[in-house]
Amino acid sequence: MANQVPVPEAKVALSTASVYPENTTAAFEIAGSLGYDGVEVMVWTDPVSQDLDTLRRLSDLHQVPVLAVHAPCLLVTQRVWGTDPWRKLLRTKDAAARLGADTVVVHPAFRWQRGYARDFVSGIQRIGDETDVTFAVENMYPWRYRDRELLAYAPAWDPTEEDFPHYTLDLSHTATARSDALAMAARMGDRLGHVHIADGTGSGKDEHLIPGRGSQPCGALLERLAATGYRGHVVVEVNTRRAVSAAARRADLAEALAFTRLHLATTAPSAPSAPSAPSANGADPR
Repeated sequence: MANQVPVPEAKVALSTASVYPENTTAAFEIAGSLGYDGVEVMVWTDPVSQDLDTLRRLSDLHQVPVLAVHAPCLLVTQRVWGTDPWRKLLRTKDAAARLGADTVVVHPAFRWQRGYARDFVSGIQRIGDETDVTFAVENMYPWRYRDRELLAYAPAWDPTEEDFPHYTLDLSHTATARSDALAMAARMGDRLGHVHIADGTGSGKDEHLIPGRGSQPCGALLERLAATGYRGHVVVEVNTRRAVSAAARRADLAEALAFTRLHLATTAPSAPSAPSAPSANGADPR
């Protein structure tokens, strides 16, 4: 009998940030028309991204579920949903629950958010214990200017230095940090529950390239996830701002989806049928 390609357990979603400078409304339409399994809503200055009733209508209209919500913790969203970072996370959690999403993506605190940064590790544990929504802390990177390096995040840009219950792995950020993405995935182990698939060249900029166009082991990571029964979400979070037209942007997002699904559909004979931890024990509008 001919070899059959297994259907991957992981759902592939589109970050609404990936269509910028188009808006959140366009992201749902694009995700639905290209065949994505869902979306991750980036909560930012677009009013639709903050309007739960409109988000639900868009999800129903395009038959695209909201799988995750990215908390407004970027520099450009410091005043979205207020200025108290804990209240922002609780509001994001409530939004995720109302939209049917199971994951909130959160960045480590900025160092100048002193009280928030001091309590970030224990606070994430505490609010995670109070809900069924998963708070997945994302890896970031040191900021660089010429030959100088600024450590802007606290406790650290690498969340594996702390004992968080859940992690998000972003491969554009590993490129910017010039860190080993596969080694970081191994450190995250079975607490890796969310992936932002993108690429980068290690230039020092957060590039969010289409996967396969940079130097990151995007394919190898996806194949490892598939072979080990990963059941989290894989979110295409790429930068399409330089697309010459809306059609070119759609082509880029279709390419990213095809790349991701191809590498998740592993035919490795050693792939287990039951979920297990990863081996080795494992675009946004900035």
